[in-house]
Amino acid sequence: MKRIEHLGIAVNNLEVAIPMYEALLNTTCYKREVVASEGVMTAFFQIGESKIELLEATNEDSPIAKFLSKNGPGFHHVAFEVENIASEIARLQAAGFQLIHEVAKDGADNKQIAFLHPKSTGSLLVEICQEKSA
Repeated sequence: MKRIEHLGIAVNNLEVAIPMYEALLNTTCYKREVVASEGVMTAFFQIGESKIELLEATNEDSPIAKFLSKNGPGFHHVAFEVENIASEIARLQAAGFQLIHEVAKDGADNKQIAFLHPKSTGSLLVEICQEKSA
């Protein structure tokens, strides 16, 4: 793992959350993006070498909607940048971690992503990600 790429925070409403985080972090949101396959609208903030990703559900069946219903707004996941996502998935599986995605898929912010199941990571939702090739 190279570094913490971003922290994911579930929010009820990006229109309310973005100005609050802009004031809190003293920076502007640099990107908003819908990830239709995950039923989420994202907003990103650059903080040094890492990012904050705000996540708003776009439908009531999305993983973020389910998270918000169960837990309310707040910390959702930590994402680690990796050199080679396919080999990292294989390494993690061999080490006994349960993956939600056994094959990388397209995510927000030009990334290939895969999530590890919290049951195998001490209740923490972990994402691994790699920049997509040009």
